[in-house]
Amino acid sequence: MVPPATKTPEGPYYLSNLDQNIAVIVQTVYCFRVADNSSSSVSDVLRESLAKVLVHYYPLAGRLTISGEGKLAVDCTGEGAVFVEAEADCAMADIGDVTEPDPSVLGKLVYSVPGAKNILEMPLLAAQVTKFTCGGFVLGLAINHCMFDGVGAMQFVNSWGETARGLPLSLPPALDRAVLRARDPPRLEFPHHEFAPVTDDIQDDDGEPLLYRSFRFTPASISRLKAMAAQPMEEEEEGGRRRACTTFEALAGFVWSARTRALGMGPSRRSKLLFAVDGRPRFAPPLPAGYFGNAIVLTSASCGAGELAAMPVAVRLVRGAVEAVTDKYMRSAVDYFEATRARPSLASTLVITAWSRLPFRAADFGWGPPAAYGPAALPEKEVALFLSCGEREGAGGGVRVLLGLPPAAMAEFQRLVEEVTEA
Repeated sequence: MVPPATKTPEGPYYLSNLDQNIAVIVQTVYCFRVADNSSSSVSDVLRESLAKVLVHYYPLAGRLTISGEGKLAVDCTGEGAVFVEAEADCAMADIGDVTEPDPSVLGKLVYSVPGAKNILEMPLLAAQVTKFTCGGFVLGLAINHCMFDGVGAMQFVNSWGETARGLPLSLPPALDRAVLRARDPPRLEFPHHEFAPVTDDIQDDDGEPLLYRSFRFTPASISRLKAMAAQPMEEEEEGGRRRACTTFEALAGFVWSARTRALGMGPSRRSKLLFAVDGRPRFAPPLPAGYFGNAIVLTSASCGAGELAAMPVAVRLVRGAVEAVTDKYMRSAVDYFEATRARPSLASTLVITAWSRLPFRAADFGWGPPAAYGPAALPEKEVALFLSCGEREGAGGGVRVLLGLPPAAMAEFQRLVEEVTEA
């Protein structure tokens, strides 16, 4: 256990309604090459700086509990984060390509609590440092998503890195989550279809094994997707010009459309898309800089599979779902959970998690940016993960899409991707 370096506040710590539905452990790995012979001090540097940064992020040193309202909360006990040191009898290169995650390998680089029966028995933060014979090391993190979203997690990792390098925090955390409390009484101003199940008589086949693959979309192929989406949209606009679609909108629309086609869903069967939008700049007033918590709000779109075969239709629906997320919508979503305690339904649903804009390469603990990084586990069967293309994939950037499909569907999805990426 690594407790905060100095005494920190104790007692209950409030988690907002936006923190409640995502109490899952997110596992990531960061691979560092160490050029000198200082690798023996890696663990000391990371452990000591973790203790110091936990003074600022002291709720991470507590334990998850259930409040009197029946919601998740944190008991700030100061027990600390779990810190594990490990050694591997191979070189870091032997773990393979992190952008094509193999859970049987990467899972050994992230600590899981043996025998933990539920989320309440798991630490909010566990860090594992694995040293390799080449002098490199991997930092594996297991963080409970209820503590923060991707933006908040990267702010924490960046703060930890600054502390390790002897620097002051460039962005101290804003710990007060009460700014996202529900209104009293709750005001439900939108229907919030993101929580509604897709009702049809067809059951998803859970018995078929999934293949996992990642697909790289270069800037050129993303431009082609935007062009494919833009023309029908322009033709439908009568007077007034619409903004160009974003990379996320074009790629999310394509993946939703292609995945639906690859699965061979009947034309009348409805398909739902769920994704999160960062509410930080959309709240009025905006959330404070360094907000420590989840500021993402789920939004959704749904459509018959037959209509989704046309990729521009999917893109237009994605754009509409993005534009629906306003301050009033987000406040209504907070109140909706307060009134209903509903959880999003994932039946006939694709969930897109976009990590492509998160600054993973900013994780510098004194040995430079990570040579490679990414998730340690494969996404759930309903999830497609968007990642930025890493250093190993050459200059030029782009987005890598990781998802799982049954073998026949994966072959068809790959064909549809190649029509765009190899044009």
